Amino acid sequence: MTKGIVIFDSKYGNTERVAQALASGLKGEGLEVECVRCDRVPMDRLKEYDFLAIGGPTQYGTISKPLEEFLRRVSPADVRGKKAFAFDTRYADERAGSAAKDIQRRLEPLGLGIVRPHASAIVLGGEGPLEEGAEEAFKRIGADLAKRLR
Repeated sequence: MTKGIVIFDSKYGNTERVAQALASGLKGEGLEVECVRCDRVPMDRLKEYDFLAIGGPTQYGTISKPLEEFLRRVSPADVRGKKAFAFDTRYADERAGSAAKDIQRRLEPLGLGIVRPHASAIVLGGEGPLEEGAEEAFKRIGADLAKRLR
């Protein structure tokens, strides 16, 4: 069985809801999945996973500090050859930047194969809420990722 982990950072809970929806979609298609905040990831266990989904809020146009710190600690030896997907929450305005785009750019040099291009959930204000339908969309993305991982 394919084993995955959804790793996230979340300031106001929006990205956590997206991460949980993504994990739900993956589980619905039969994957064994854990969903863990980035500062609680057991780094010595990353090699146990076949698939990593990593996401966080877009802050100041890029990756949040906690998620940046997590990515700095990832050893290529532990993740090389595994599959990955990047996601974020951000404002609809393209000038706001995209953490997911930057996360994906950081995953490829670690030797991770990108399963599908990064995706964003739109937040409607500084603290949210998420745009209507965002959680359902990420549940569908999770199901699609699971099918691609088979």
